[in-house]
Amino acid sequence: MTAVRTHTHAQAVDAAIDLFSRQGYEQTTVEEIADAARVSRATFFRRFRSKEDVVFADHELLLEEVVVMLAETRPEARASEESGRAPERAWDPTADPYLEVCRAARLVFDHHVGQRETSIARHQLLQQVPALRDRELVTTHRYERAFTAYLRDTLPPDRSTTTMSIAFAASVVAVHNAILRRWLRNPHLDLRPDLEEAFADLRRAAVAPFPHPDGEPAAPSSSPADTSGTADESRTVATGGDGKRVVVTVLEPGAGPDDVARAVRDALA
Repeated sequence: MTAVRTHTHAQAVDAAIDLFSRQGYEQTTVEEIADAARVSRATFFRRFRSKEDVVFADHELLLEEVVVMLAETRPEARASEESGRAPERAWDPTADPYLEVCRAARLVFDHHVGQRETSIARHQLLQQVPALRDRELVTTHRYERAFTAYLRDTLPPDRSTTTMSIAFAASVVAVHNAILRRWLRNPHLDLRPDLEEAFADLRRAAVAPFPHPDGEPAAPSSSPADTSGTADESRTVATGGDGKRVVVTVLEPGAGPDDVARAVRDALA
């Protein structure tokens, strides 16, 4: 991330978030951001289309890096290596797709921790501007889509169903965001071990035996995380280091509020 976050890019992002925090988002102009970042207005618009874009500029770069990281262990990476065009990191046929998704999510977490002041200021800004919170939801969904697409391409056939891939991708993003928000409220804490533990819970749940076709329950697992459901429904529960639980449930289109409530209730039972 540090390699692609150029000096000019970093100046613009940091200057914009600082101005937004001090003056207010609506009250700050592009000209003021450009002056604070010591770039021309034209240069600003070459790099960012709007004030909103500059707030999430780091996420655009992070998402690109996540996609590149995951591509190194996609099936096409093997073809590239075999043809003599090896990827930046040698393709590893023993790579665990679930672990690779967690590695990618850790990259995002580590970036936020590494840019502490900017991350905290951005978080506070998002609480004040509804339009930015909406954009954050869109950005979160883009990470989920990247993780889901990767899992569908790399998991064994019995694990690569759309429902299972969506469930794991959504779980990783939900756990990441929950622990990141906790860190943003308490930046003096080292929550990396909590993140690692929660991701390990999700991976153990992901490889747990499926329920038996005749309806008999799967073999019990000692993992504190659990997934259950049919082909039309998947649930994941992960317990973080603070004892709080994150529940992710994925249902087929057409499911109503009662279906959602039942899925969450069953997951917590």
